[in-house]
Amino acid sequence: MRWKGNRQSNNVEDRRNARTSGLSSSGSGGILRLLPAVYRLLGFKGTAIAAIGLVAYGLMSGNLSQILGGGSFQDNPSQVSNQPVKQSAKEKELVNFISVILADTEDTWKQLFRQHGKQYKDPKLVLFRNSVKSGCGFGSAQMGPFYCPADSKVYIDLGFYDDLKNRYEAPGDFAQAYVIAHEIGHHVQNLLGTSGKVHLAKQKLSKVKANKLSVKLELQADCYAGIWANHANRSRQILESGDIEEGLKAASAIGDDHLQKQAQGHVNPDSFTHGSSKQRVKWFNTGLKKGTLSGCNTFSSQSL
Repeated sequence: MRWKGNRQSNNVEDRRNARTSGLSSSGSGGILRLLPAVYRLLGFKGTAIAAIGLVAYGLMSGNLSQILGGGSFQDNPSQVSNQPVKQSAKEKELVNFISVILADTEDTWKQLFRQHGKQYKDPKLVLFRNSVKSGCGFGSAQMGPFYCPADSKVYIDLGFYDDLKNRYEAPGDFAQAYVIAHEIGHHVQNLLGTSGKVHLAKQKLSKVKANKLSVKLELQADCYAGIWANHANRSRQILESGDIEEGLKAASAIGDDHLQKQAQGHVNPDSFTHGSSKQRVKWFNTGLKKGTLSGCNTFSSQSL
C-alpha cells in the first residue's frame, strides 16, 4: 500500500499504558457481550479456554462479577500513565499506519455521507494492550479487534496483527487495513441506524435466526470495507499490486467455517455469526467493485 506520508488521524486514543483493574459495580455488559467476537476468532474450544482464563483472573483480582456481568466502565475510566508508551520501532510504524488508514476512512466516509445528504461523525480508535474497558464491557486482546456502538469506538490490540500474519496466514499491510475498515464499517452501520434495528430484531428471534441476522450485519461491514478500498484507491491511488489479494485472503482466513474447522475439526453453520470464508470474500469484493451503499444490501432475501 502507498500510505507513508499521508494524513494521520487525530482520533487515535492510545491506552497502551492504561490499567484496567478496579471496575465499578454499576451498569451491565461485561465479557458476555463480547463472546461473539471471541467465538469468531477462537472457535468453541478457544472460547472456553479464554473464558476459563478470565474467570481465573476475576477470582484472583476480586472483579469476577464485573468481568462477567458488567460494571459501567464509563463511570471509572482507565487510568493512563503520563509516561511515554514503550514501543518498538515496528510498533511505532504500525501505529502510524493505523492512524493513516483511519484518516483515510474518515475522508472516504465523509464524502460518501455528504453525497447522501448525511453527516459522518468520526469514531475514535483505541489502542490497548492485553485488556481494555469499553462502553460495551471488558475487552481482551484474545477477542481481536471490535467496535463498540455504545461509545462509538474501535478497539485494537496491536498483537492481533501478529496473529493475522502467523496464525491466520494473512500477512500484508492491506490485510491489516481491511481489519480496520471492517470495524469502521460497523461504525457506519451504527450511524445509519442499521445496527440498532438488527439488535432489536434479534431479541424476537430464535438463536439460529438471530445468528443469521448477525451474519448479514457482519457481511455488510465487509462490503463497506470494500467500498472504502474502492473510493480510497480512486481518489488517492493507495493500492499496489497484490493488495487486493491480501484483503481477500484476510477475509477468507477469518470466515466462521475456517475458524471452526481449525478450532474443533468440524463446521456448524447454524452457529455462524460472521459468515463463511466464501461469503466474506464475496461481499468484500462486492463493495470493492460497486463502491456504493446500495450495492451492500446483505439483508436482501437473495443476498446470501
